[in-house]
Amino acid sequence: MDLIKVGIADDHKIFRKGIILSLRQYTNISFILEADNGEELIQKLPLDMPDVVLLDLRMPGKDGIETTKEISKKYPNVKILIVTMYEDERFVSHLMENGANGYLLKNSEPSEIKKAIVEVMVRGYYLNNFVNRVLLKKSITRNKTIPSLNSEIVLSDKEKEVIQLLCREYTAAEIAVKMEISPRTVESIKDRLMERFGTKNTAGLVFFAVKNNLID
Repeated sequence: MDLIKVGIADDHKIFRKGIILSLRQYTNISFILEADNGEELIQKLPLDMPDVVLLDLRMPGKDGIETTKEISKKYPNVKILIVTMYEDERFVSHLMENGANGYLLKNSEPSEIKKAIVEVMVRGYYLNNFVNRVLLKKSITRNKTIPSLNSEIVLSDKEKEVIQLLCREYTAAEIAVKMEISPRTVESIKDRLMERFGTKNTAGLVFFAVKNNLID
């Protein structure tokens, strides 16, 4: 894999430096910018555009929630990994539906953070055991925060197959081969579904699909 450029925003400098140091062993990952808060990160992005940003939630000024929404709107190609101490299902749901590509706890091992960085570059999202538990609970309780839950969601055969394969962690290129269609067609179907369901990225689409029982 090509070099992955990473940025990090966290107001605790010791933690920030610790993350950078712990991932130094992985030669395919390079930290190109640091910030104390979301506002500083957004100001620096046009100067040194990373592929992935590691984002804390509670920061002075612009917090991680506001920053996630702004980055996903202004720079949709930048992948966002939340790295926080908040083990709260409400944060997971809200952030994954508003542009985050993954949600990690600060006690995660460096190897998991590295895995998450690679996964969001390859697949567009990273779902660990914590997020999967949230997804399962949402699927069972059928949370009512999305109005469309009150009406039946009808998908074409191709749309359903694309969603099924995305949820099974296939890339767009792999889906194209499996379905015998072009990668551009896969991306077109995926974009159409994201627009229809109001999701920001592949992670949000997967989250929506699982929560609304769109997969077998």
